[in-house]
Amino acid sequence: MDFLDKTYYGNSVLSYLLAVLLFIVLYTAIRIFRKIVLKRLHKWSEGTESTFDDFIVRMVERSVLPLLVFMAFYISVTNLNLSDRLEKVLRAVSVVVITFFALRLLISAIRYFIESKITKLDNSEAKLKQVKGIMTIITIVIWILGFVFLLDNFGYDITALVTGLGIGGIAIALAAQNILGDLFNYFVIFFDRPFEVGDFIIIDDKKGSVEAIGIKTSRIRSITGEQLVVANSDLSSSRVHNFKRMEKRRALFRLGVTYQTSFESLKIIPTIIKDIVLENADVEFDRAHFFEYGAFSLNFEVVYFIYGADYVKYMDIQQSINLRIFEEFSKRGIEFAYPTQTLFMANNKE
Repeated sequence: MDFLDKTYYGNSVLSYLLAVLLFIVLYTAIRIFRKIVLKRLHKWSEGTESTFDDFIVRMVERSVLPLLVFMAFYISVTNLNLSDRLEKVLRAVSVVVITFFALRLLISAIRYFIESKITKLDNSEAKLKQVKGIMTIITIVIWILGFVFLLDNFGYDITALVTGLGIGGIAIALAAQNILGDLFNYFVIFFDRPFEVGDFIIIDDKKGSVEAIGIKTSRIRSITGEQLVVANSDLSSSRVHNFKRMEKRRALFRLGVTYQTSFESLKIIPTIIKDIVLENADVEFDRAHFFEYGAFSLNFEVVYFIYGADYVKYMDIQQSINLRIFEEFSKRGIEFAYPTQTLFMANNKE
């Protein structure tokens, strides 16, 4: 028993053994909680439709349990008589560890709530890829704030640091205003959603499908095959035509017949065209009119609507209409006009 009463660094051997025993008991309790309670909670969460309980169980396993292990170590060590220097070191380590797991839990919570909102939207897979850029920025900001918080807890005067960061931030903002402008417009595009990955858009004289929306630039695959890289600021300041969200397409075309066409044929042409247009599915007829006397033709204007945004579908329908008009006009002897000139010659007799 004399061995247990021996003192080393202000604590007896018995005190060290009791501290180790306390840590073993607390660690065993944590392991039992993980093996029994947490395992059952994990199985229960897998059987529910909600993802929130899965998130809670995952956070307990990844952040809370490691923190509890450290707290068990901290409680065991604090039962010993420690020097002032060791107490300060242990307190500093505990602040760092608690801050680390708290920030990790905060970042995970923000990521979960953002992703849970996005998964309820259309084209969620593409949006989840865009979230990575946003989460990178949020993560950097949170870790910087956590670092400043640690410095403040360690007794450092962070007033000068914050002032320096503010002045440095202004300088960086002035030097990189174009980059920051693209970054800000990335958030505008992400939350306002004027277009999404996969949408077919037209910007000025450029057109194509959106392949990716990055933090600074977005990439568009043009109809001729090359990839267009456009700054987000240019996209936000431009008039963007988004054809994917078009519920129905307005189609207008004109045709001309010769001046030799009879009056009765002119009267029935609008009806012929209307019947031909309505032969196609997903089509809404609007109008067909004899609208002008041309230089060499009698001109008709036709307007109809196609449900859907598929351009190939529109062209297939327009082709079908053109072929049927040609067929019907041929049967009825109605001739299409083309540029012609008639020369009248007078025979002046002396």
